[in-house]
Amino acid sequence: MRDFLAKYLKGDPYIWFVVFALSVYGVLAVYSSTGAMAWQDRGGDTEYYLLKHSALLIFGLFTMWLTHMIDIQYFYRISQIMLWLAVPLLIYTLVFGVEINDARRWVMLPGIGLTVQTSDFAKLALVAYVARFMARRQGEVHDFKRTLLPILGIILIVCLLIFPEDFSTSAVLFLTSMLVLFLGRLPLKQIGLLAGIGVLVLGSTFAYVMSTDVQFGRIATMKSRIESFSNEDADGGNYQSKQAQIAVARGGFTGKGPGRSRQKDFLPSPFADFIYAIIIEEYGSIFGGLALIVLYMLLLYRAFRVVLQSDNSLAALLAIGLAFSLVVQALVNMGVAVNVLPVTGLALPIVSRGGTSILFVSIAFGIILSASRTIYPNRENAS
Repeated sequence: MRDFLAKYLKGDPYIWFVVFALSVYGVLAVYSSTGAMAWQDRGGDTEYYLLKHSALLIFGLFTMWLTHMIDIQYFYRISQIMLWLAVPLLIYTLVFGVEINDARRWVMLPGIGLTVQTSDFAKLALVAYVARFMARRQGEVHDFKRTLLPILGIILIVCLLIFPEDFSTSAVLFLTSMLVLFLGRLPLKQIGLLAGIGVLVLGSTFAYVMSTDVQFGRIATMKSRIESFSNEDADGGNYQSKQAQIAVARGGFTGKGPGRSRQKDFLPSPFADFIYAIIIEEYGSIFGGLALIVLYMLLLYRAFRVVLQSDNSLAALLAIGLAFSLVVQALVNMGVAVNVLPVTGLALPIVSRGGTSILFVSIAFGIILSASRTIYPNRENAS
């Protein structure tokens, strides 16, 4: 069995464990939380969404396996191609994108009727490209014109194209880019300048949004969510958060048991944005809430291990950049569920029900696993 796993599941075994554990949590939670929707839309066929999610997850895991078999050096070119595709896709989405739940974040693939959230692809593309850029500029990190200015322009273009419809994703992406630049040995003075520009732009935009009646994109929704979060007494404004808090409180330490959540019938999107609250309600704060946090922290720790032990700068930067973005996204989702942060719409990676988002998260995990192969020569030779 050990030889079989070493031959077909390469890279860090702990990351594989994280992937499979999160997948199990996701399948159980999605099956439980889609019951009401199944009765409303599928005539009581409660297995429909379970089978659909499982099929998407299996396809995602297969894509992850294929991706992790690609030698990390090929991502020098792949990341560049991905970025070339991401920018025009984001522009197309802003102008002609499909609007779902008052958000224009998707494009329809012609002929098959499948929608793709382009910001998920762009997030993957930008992190990979910044990692590639810094890996190639290791001898020129102090050159302001050849290093900081070009990558600053690329980061701002992608983040600003995502910002109108998905502020939380653009913020996570900017923060992740800063980490990759820091670990890519960009001088602290330049990172400080870059972070200062980002804070200035973000702060100015935030102040403008909060003081005016802007209607472009999802900015008005973002403003409403911030106001309702800051005003606990807002009439109905905190409905989602209040229902999530009830779910967390009902779960306690040990939970009510699998499938016994009550709040899944009251929470909007209990299978996506608020799936963490449902998991705590059913499995408790220890075996549900804390266990998920440990799994994501384990992923981040193993990615840092690649940074410390790999001689390949591209592998190190890709691993930590993608892992950090996934973990921050997970922490934001959890923070929303426990009312530490305003509602954002970010899914819980691998766990939340989704379509193409599972695919892009799986590709990210596959790249991380491919990067981890650079510090596992024994497992490589065993195959």
